[in-house]
Amino acid sequence: MPRLRLRVRDVGYLDALEEAWRAHRRRRKRDAPTVVSTFAGIGGSSLGYSMAGYRELLAVEWEEDPVRTFRLNFPGVHVHHGDIKALSGREALDLAGLEPGELDVLDGSPPCQGFSTTTRGRRDASDPRNDLFLEFVRLLDALRPRAFVMENVTGMVKGMMKPIFVEILRTLKAQGYRARSWMLNAAHYGVPQARRRVIFIGYREDLGVDPTSPPPAERPIPVREAILGAPDGPFFRPKSYAKWARQLRPGQCVGDIHPKGHGYNMVRLDASKPAPTLTKTHTTAIGHLHPTEERFLSVPEAARISSFPDQFAFAPLEPESKYIAAAVGGLGNCVPPIFMRAIASHVRAEALGGRDA
Repeated sequence: MPRLRLRVRDVGYLDALEEAWRAHRRRRKRDAPTVVSTFAGIGGSSLGYSMAGYRELLAVEWEEDPVRTFRLNFPGVHVHHGDIKALSGREALDLAGLEPGELDVLDGSPPCQGFSTTTRGRRDASDPRNDLFLEFVRLLDALRPRAFVMENVTGMVKGMMKPIFVEILRTLKAQGYRARSWMLNAAHYGVPQARRRVIFIGYREDLGVDPTSPPPAERPIPVREAILGAPDGPFFRPKSYAKWARQLRPGQCVGDIHPKGHGYNMVRLDASKPAPTLTKTHTTAIGHLHPTEERFLSVPEAARISSFPDQFAFAPLEPESKYIAAAVGGLGNCVPPIFMRAIASHVRAEALGGRDA
């Protein structure tokens, strides 16, 4: 396969990432808009809010490895490391230094495995993880923020899951919010990844504002532009399906050519297009293959297609295989920061009086 070559026009994305990182690093004014992040993971949403000028007061996450990475990158944010079910509304307010009604945005991406279409027909409407959004609602009722943003997978609006989606939207509105949802694609907001997600936005009734979706305004960013010049970093090589991987054309997955249809989660990236959705599971048999090399994307390359700047650090973990799986898994399980920056900026302009950072 021909090697990737840098072209003059292939530098805009990296410039945008560098500018976004500088925005994240700027000192916040005391009256900057505030956010509390639930199901925070490694901090994709948190980084997006920070890039948009918000000041994060509290993050909630229960998994150890994501918490270590979060703390490494957001040392000034208090992290509640534990089960969200054990976090009372009063405790959340105290940790954030707030009283009810003072918070600007409550953000959350409740675990979505029960809704996910990546299970290939095995979605489970009774999966107990589907009910974790009720914990988000519980904190919404306690904190009474001016706005909320909630993200989830597109599988929740399809087939047997649709009644659950309708109930979620009804429940959010019942808390005293004007709420709407949209299916948005991160690739339309400056992310080199075609990641489609359902985004819920709600504004407290007393604001008198009906939510709208952020307007897509970015050109599609191809994989080539995202990964060229990425720092060196560890990666997996395919083991299962390796001989099939070598036969893949750009944009093909192993399942397209395997006689028994196996290997749908191993795909050769097309350098001229945004990447398909990066998933949480990343092994020597599952993941995004480099467009021209016989390996999966490295950790820095996976971060690039997820719109994380090179300066973002992943907590060390031994052995190296665990580090790769945890880092890429954290990326696959989060909201791309540049995508969330667009949403957060839109919410700030629409419902928070356009308050400066």
